[in-house]
Amino acid sequence: MGAAVSRVDSHQPQKRNVSSCRMHCVESLCLIFAVLSISHLYILVFFFPPGSSARGADKKKRISRRMALKQVSSSKSFGGFQKVFEHDSVELKCKMKFAVYLPPKAESAKCPVLYFLSGLTCTEQNFITKSGFQQAASEHGLIVIAPDTSPRGCNIKGEDDSWDFGTGAGFYVDATEDPWKTNYRMYSYVTEELPQLVNANFPVDPQRTSIFGHSMGGHGALICTLKNPGKYKSVSAFAPICNPMLCVWSKKAFGEFLGPDQNKWKAYDATHLVKSYTGSQLDILIDQGKADEFYDQLLPENFIAACTEKKIPVVFRLQELYPVILTRSWDTTLRLQDLSQFA
Repeated sequence: MGAAVSRVDSHQPQKRNVSSCRMHCVESLCLIFAVLSISHLYILVFFFPPGSSARGADKKKRISRRMALKQVSSSKSFGGFQKVFEHDSVELKCKMKFAVYLPPKAESAKCPVLYFLSGLTCTEQNFITKSGFQQAASEHGLIVIAPDTSPRGCNIKGEDDSWDFGTGAGFYVDATEDPWKTNYRMYSYVTEELPQLVNANFPVDPQRTSIFGHSMGGHGALICTLKNPGKYKSVSAFAPICNPMLCVWSKKAFGEFLGPDQNKWKAYDATHLVKSYTGSQLDILIDQGKADEFYDQLLPENFIAACTEKKIPVVFRLQELYPVILTRSWDTTLRLQDLSQFA
């Protein structure tokens, strides 16, 4: 029996010109009312703490000693609060900001928590100011966390020279090469440090944790799930970089962060990770706009083929005429009705 690969439209996309970073940034800014489209099987999650190695235990102690958060902003939104916090990151060795939406339900009960990872050039602001997710999160009692996309202000030569590498482009990996390895540890930040901060400071239910993201962040959501079986049951990705070893943007970043040995790159490539995945059952949703001019860099077909070979279910939806992912609020509303049972 093959994998349950569902594809909304099988038309082949046209080749697109990949010449401008502006469109890619606009993709993130346009991020939809569909941001919570983790529908029928995409939210209730069981969280398994990291291993109890000496290094892991020591890291937890260091993080707990530096748990202080500074509130940067707070705005009332659909009965809840959209907040931004700053803290001194142990993993990244710099000050980091992340956004938190607290629904009205968080005042009286623990809530499911959903992590959103943004794409290239973004900060924690893009998603919370442009997507409009707060209404749905309020209605369904979801806490939503949106971290930044890289360390900031590390004063590393070259980190601000390019839009697709360094500042705003951490690619959710743990760098192993100088001069990046001290600060550029976004994978550990997203999967370890940030959840510990969130769990210690906000009324979240760690056993109901999900993750999703866009473009570079969709890549991040996929690899975080595949590298941590059981931590996230829900993983949704919008226009994700599915095979970064073959993508121009990520090949550049992987070479700098991880070195020239491409065997090391496989540890952060969703298409390669799924080929060796042996964990608990996955339910994966990928939304992709047919008119996306960067489609040739995203390579979703490679990931789908790997999932099919491993008999891992994946729902792949090509959205007609949309440059990134669907923006039809009516469709989103219908899917969000399924989330209420988990709130």
